[in-house]
Amino acid sequence: MSTISEAIKKDHQEIKEYANNIRAATDDDTKTRWQNQFTWELARHSIGEELVVYPAFAKHLGAKGQEMADKDRAEHQSVKEALKKFQNLSPSSPEFLPTLEALMNDLNSHISGEESSDLPALEGALQTSDSEAMAKSFGRTKAFVPSRSHPMAPDKPPFETVVGLMTAPIDHLADLFRKFPDETVSPNPSTK
Repeated sequence: MSTISEAIKKDHQEIKEYANNIRAATDDDTKTRWQNQFTWELARHSIGEELVVYPAFAKHLGAKGQEMADKDRAEHQSVKEALKKFQNLSPSSPEFLPTLEALMNDLNSHISGEESSDLPALEGALQTSDSEAMAKSFGRTKAFVPSRSHPMAPDKPPFETVVGLMTAPIDHLADLFRKFPDETVSPNPSTK
């Protein structure tokens, strides 16, 4: 069983890996596949944190935790807006890689803060079994949330949950028609 910090850090590494795969791709088809994988993972990860982790900051860390959650939600909003732009760009667009780089700069700053202070503070307030249960909830939540960025959607429960449950099936259906890398886990069974 993994802790919530381990689950979040694993996602962070995958997101960084997918960005590197986009950069390294030598043709538009491969770039598109990794772009879809990157978008799929980052969108689900962000909403999973907002629904599972950020409420835990406030619950277990009080006012300081609420400040952390509010700061992280604001950073997520910026990332969601950049992801919305990036997910709609063609790899042949001159904006494609600069948009990815700007997105990753914001995201790397957010990741650094989360991993160096936010998650250790949360882990310090949790029993290991609670952290493991939260990691399990985080993983389950990611299965039911939208797989594309929707920056205009509410970012706090319960409204985020309601909008997410309405939007997710549309995103998941559209994922069936998107290309994903052959060697990754994706929502698209036709790539296997």
